[in-house]
Amino acid sequence: MTHDPVIAIAGVTGAVGAEFIATMDRRGFRVGKLKALASARSAGKTVDFRGQKIVIEELTERSFDGVDIALFSAGGGISRKFAPVAVKAGAVVVDNSSAFRMDPNVPLVIPEVNGNRIRDHKGIIANPNCAAITALVPLWPIHQNNRIKRLIISTYQAASGAGAAAMEELVESTRANLNGQVFTPRVMPHPYAFNLFSHNTAIDPETGYNDEESKVIKETRKIFEDDKIAVGVTCVRVPVLRAHCEAITFECERPITEDEVRAILARAPGVKIVDDRAGNYFPMPVDASGQDDVLVGRIRKDLSDPSGHSISMFVSADQLLKGAALNAIQIAELLPQRAMA
Repeated sequence: MTHDPVIAIAGVTGAVGAEFIATMDRRGFRVGKLKALASARSAGKTVDFRGQKIVIEELTERSFDGVDIALFSAGGGISRKFAPVAVKAGAVVVDNSSAFRMDPNVPLVIPEVNGNRIRDHKGIIANPNCAAITALVPLWPIHQNNRIKRLIISTYQAASGAGAAAMEELVESTRANLNGQVFTPRVMPHPYAFNLFSHNTAIDPETGYNDEESKVIKETRKIFEDDKIAVGVTCVRVPVLRAHCEAITFECERPITEDEVRAILARAPGVKIVDDRAGNYFPMPVDASGQDDVLVGRIRKDLSDPSGHSISMFVSADQLLKGAALNAIQIAELLPQRAMA
């Protein structure tokens, strides 16, 4: 006999925390009890879940007693401090931060790609970087058919990847700009309205790559279990609220045609082809926002590679859904329910 799991959400007041709740509700995820956890300043407030007002509790070391699954999206520092506490209390942690992604003892999982790795967990399962998820969901089925040996990716990343405060700053700065008012950035390092800039993570002075780019490179190799795959990536922040886009060119070991790629992606889980050349209609953030699938289009031969081994395409996915909350809930859905004592 089984019971519906007790779920804890650490970081429930953030943008991803809200999507955890909405995604569980939309997918009919079975929940015996929900514990809403956040910082002390949010304690006592409430969140709505399936017709109930759930009182937010302060996240402490006692928060995970009796919890079956703990969904974390409160930043790497909080995850490093409290995820081991949750595991010790008997919970399985699905962590949305970068804290454990490259730990060799922690599975880094995209269910459509390597869901089988969930069984290897020792209490913690890591949710990959949102830019990596957006690229790898459509690239994986191609890689299975014809090994990808080289990737060149340019990202166009939305405000949601930097949290609810960045989303609000984009809205406020845009309003101020349209009204002819001066707006001083508080969250982002540069003006956000009608602007774009290199991803706002630290730059490695030796390589010139920022943290986001390094994450995509390292996580691609771990998820694909292929240390030899060559990855070049440039990550850029753009004034879009919640859906990332990426321009991807990949080189395969054997020649590959755009028709082959379309045929592979047409049956790939988590992928929707949006590739209307006649109408000049391709993946856009406005369409990807609120969708579970990764939208893929602009599928075409890479004319810079006369060998016929390379294809270029353009993709878009909702950063708060497949890039974060949805992927975590899909992982939780694959966890076996615990037997009742």
